[in-house]
Amino acid sequence: MAIPLNPAEIEQVLRGLPGWAWEGNALAKSFKLGSFREAFSFMTHVAFEAEAMDHHPDWTNVYSRVTVRLTTHDAGSKVTAQDVELARKIQQISWVD
Repeated sequence: MAIPLNPAEIEQVLRGLPGWAWEGNALAKSFKLGSFREAFSFMTHVAFEAEAMDHHPDWTNVYSRVTVRLTTHDAGSKVTAQDVELARKIQQISWVD
């Protein structure tokens, strides 16, 4: 079973993840891209990384906006190191703030 990070660890992690927040026991960020196609392309890139990690985001897409929430179900839907790793990968993929 995955071990949840404590609040101090999460706050430390967030310093290195611009635009990400800790909301309702999840790491969260909204990305505003240039169009629906661009948003879908971004989601496709993220999907390949998430699938490789076997760790899938809770996300929504409305036109050019993609909202991502990361938690680990095996840790009681709390933030774990696996969520941090995926957030970092998403941040590297993103071409917008």
